Amino acid sequence: MDSRDWGTFLLPYEQAVEELKVKFKTMRSELKKIEEYAPIEFVTGRVKKISSILDKAKRLNVPMEDLETGIEDIAGIRIMCQFVEDIRRVAEYIRKRKDLTVLYEKDYITNYKESGYRSFHMIVEYPVQTALGQKNVLAEIQIRTLAMNFWATIEHSLNYKYRQMLPEEMRVRLKKTAEAAFILDNEMSSIRQEILDAQKSFEDDANIVSSVLNAIHRLYFYHKVSEAIESQERFNQLWEARDMEGMKALLGEVKEMLQDSKIKAEEDAANEE
Repeated sequence: MDSRDWGTFLLPYEQAVEELKVKFKTMRSELKKIEEYAPIEFVTGRVKKISSILDKAKRLNVPMEDLETGIEDIAGIRIMCQFVEDIRRVAEYIRKRKDLTVLYEKDYITNYKESGYRSFHMIVEYPVQTALGQKNVLAEIQIRTLAMNFWATIEHSLNYKYRQMLPEEMRVRLKKTAEAAFILDNEMSSIRQEILDAQKSFEDDANIVSSVLNAIHRLYFYHKVSEAIESQERFNQLWEARDMEGMKALLGEVKEMLQDSKIKAEEDAANEE
C-alpha cells in the first residue's frame, strides 16, 4: 500500500475543482446576461475518492509513482446542459479559454460506449497556485445533458454494487434505458425553440413582478403611502388575473410617480439651501 500523505497529495486537486466550478458558474452567469440563455444548466465537481483512485490505478496498471499523469480524472468537473446542441457550444467555449490547456477530447456522444454511455469528455491541464508555487494538475471535464447524467449516475452506482461485473440482464436493461434517454434528448432538441421561448417568457414575467414590487416599496421612501397602498392593491388584482400587460402598465405608472417624487425632493432640497 502506498504510504504517501493523501491529504497533501489531493489538496491541489481540491483547489482545482473549487476554482473551476466558480469559473464555469461565472461563465454561465455571463452568457445569461449577454444572450438571455446560457447553454450551461448547472455545474458540479468532485475529487476522486482514494479507494477509487487505487481501484483505477490497479485496473489500468498505473504505478503509484505515476498517479498524477496516469489517472486523469482525480479532479472532475461535470457541466450539465439542457440540449445536446449545447454540449458542442460549451466545449468550444472551453477550448478558447486561456486559463487552462485542453490536452485531448473523448466524444462519447458520437461514439457512445457499448453500455450506452454518452458524454463529452475534455482532459485539461490546469495551473494551481499553491503555497510552494505553481502546480499543473490534470482534470476531466464531462459535458452532458440532464438525461445523460441521470443515466450515467445510475450506471455508476450499479457498477459499484456489482464490482464492474454487471449481470447480463442488467446490462441489457441499462442499454435500453440509455436508448430511451437518447430518444428523450432528441425529442427535447426537436422542440428546443418552444422550450426556450417558454423559459424566457417565464423569466421575463418574474422580472416584471419583482420590479413592480420593488418600485412600490420605494414609494414609501418618498412618503407616498396612499399611492403605495393603492398600487399594491392593483398589483394583487393583476397578479390574481395573471394580467402581465396590466402589470407592465402598473410598473410604468409607479416609475413615473417615483421620478416625479425624486424631482420634487431634489427641488425641495435646493430651496432649503
